[in-house]
Amino acid sequence: MTRAAIIGAPGYAGVELTRLLLGHPSFEITLATSNAQAGRAVTDMYPSLGGLTSLVYTEPNLEHIAQMADVAFLAVPHTAALEIAPQLLLAGLTVIDASADYRLKDPEVYERWYQVAHSSDELLERAVYGLPELDRSTLPGAQLVACPGCYPTATLLAAAPAFEAELVAGSRAFVDAKSGVSGAGKTPSASTHYPTVNEAIQPYKVGTHRHTPEIEQGLSIAAGHPVSVVFVPHLVPMSRGLLATVYLDLIEPMSSDEAVELYRERYANEPFLTVHPAGRMPSTAEVRGTNRAHIGVTVDRTGVLVAACVIDNLVKGTAGQALQCANIVYGYEETAGLLIPAPVV
Repeated sequence: MTRAAIIGAPGYAGVELTRLLLGHPSFEITLATSNAQAGRAVTDMYPSLGGLTSLVYTEPNLEHIAQMADVAFLAVPHTAALEIAPQLLLAGLTVIDASADYRLKDPEVYERWYQVAHSSDELLERAVYGLPELDRSTLPGAQLVACPGCYPTATLLAAAPAFEAELVAGSRAFVDAKSGVSGAGKTPSASTHYPTVNEAIQPYKVGTHRHTPEIEQGLSIAAGHPVSVVFVPHLVPMSRGLLATVYLDLIEPMSSDEAVELYRERYANEPFLTVHPAGRMPSTAEVRGTNRAHIGVTVDRTGVLVAACVIDNLVKGTAGQALQCANIVYGYEETAGLLIPAPVV
């Protein structure tokens, strides 16, 4: 068994990792850390895990983590991993980072968008971007994996095939994305308070959302040239789920059937990805609680390719993707611990 520590375990991403790892055949959770909840039983905070674990949250002592774990999953806010990850790597651990700290390859871009200097930018070249459906070639044996954000995951899966196939006119993508409230994290705020969110939908952080450069970085790699995005995220009144709809001008006309075939060929044999038939668009309910991504593609009467991707923001958008990457890193079956169907109602 591979010993796993979850750093920042009581948050939404951390408890999703706990839930998934408890059912994994080859990972054993040996530590679940939290400053605020140290000494509290996991099942006291999350009764839904009752009967499955006797874990108690402990304070995040790096020396203790290094002694007790082979791999550390970081479910921490951005900037926190800057201090933690280098020390864990020096101690010989594999680090699967679900924060934003090692996703961007340019430290100046990170500083501009996150308003803090990158204190371990020497690790950026070592960090492997963990979106297996686009490139899993450098994941086996990786020591530091930077797991994508939820918005970039859905957007890149929706748009990358068209850019890779050089179908897109120009160098810009328009992205309309909608996320459940859990994407904002567990700490409550005025903007995520129930009376504010319920029966309402609103765009937020238009032009300033920190996932923007990550999406641009991924699409630029797919296209082979710089790509900019107009990214408009929305908060919707549901707990979890994410929909990213991408609008791309095509160089040459193509039918919806041709677009679907292109996407199906690109994602052939991907265990977590479904491309719907022409004329059918995905719903977030199809992937709730799973590590799946479902895509719908159509070409409208104006010649614009519309590609929509749905994921569960806490699973394929965070914890499930981290586990999928860890499976590949360690040579386990990629789907291990992740073959969970969505509820039908």
